[in-house]
Amino acid sequence: MGRKRSSPMNVLSEWVKKQSMRMKICLGAMVALLALVALKLTIHDLNHFYIGSEFIHALGIIVLIYKLTTKKTCSGLSLKTQELTALFVAARLVTIMAGGIYIILDVITLVATLWVLYMIRFKLKSTYIKELDNFPLYYLVVPCAILAILIHPNTTYHFLICRILWAFGSYLETISVLPQLRLMQNAKMIEPFTAHYVFALGVSRFLACAHWIIMFYETSGKFFYLIGSGYFWFGAALLAEIVQTFILTDFCYYYIKSFMQGQLIMRMPV
Repeated sequence: MGRKRSSPMNVLSEWVKKQSMRMKICLGAMVALLALVALKLTIHDLNHFYIGSEFIHALGIIVLIYKLTTKKTCSGLSLKTQELTALFVAARLVTIMAGGIYIILDVITLVATLWVLYMIRFKLKSTYIKELDNFPLYYLVVPCAILAILIHPNTTYHFLICRILWAFGSYLETISVLPQLRLMQNAKMIEPFTAHYVFALGVSRFLACAHWIIMFYETSGKFFYLIGSGYFWFGAALLAEIVQTFILTDFCYYYIKSFMQGQLIMRMPV
């Protein structure tokens, strides 16, 4: 049963709904700023942001596995987003530019994603709505490859190909969710498990973006001086995180709105 319309959550939702777009943007910025301050005050090791980001991403894919296992349908899921996820995680793994818990989380994410791909392509193929999953992959892969060749880390001892692959994976991760968002826009509504998965991606990317922003703050903008010296990778990486966070912001707004209104099925705005 849904929540009563007089509940504080619904009152807040209705108030936000009546505000202008400029006010909504300002409110969103204020909430994000407060969240950043809270994270800065409670988490002192910046590596925990990245670990949390990857953990929540893996948790989102586990939600998909639960859906595919129990509901026996992949309706509403984008095969292309899963393919891009497997591609950027694999690219990151082969570079061996991160170790320890990072590799473990990436391996878990890759294995889980490959399982989801197998289920969509073979076991549950009849429930996959290919017509709605119509975002051309080369629009995403080719620009990321070109950008990675032009701008990649150049302050490490790793081979050039490894640094390019790392940058490629980072750029591709930024826009890998676009096919899923396109599919949901085409379908006009989203069932709960898919919504939970995409929301998990949004939280994951916010933590990753917070990692970079707080790092820039704590180093007094040291990386901006490196950018001025020709090291463009740091700026590109930060921009990529910000772009991905903004891509998912709109969805997260509607997800939270639906949750506050007690709706099980999200409806995407036209």
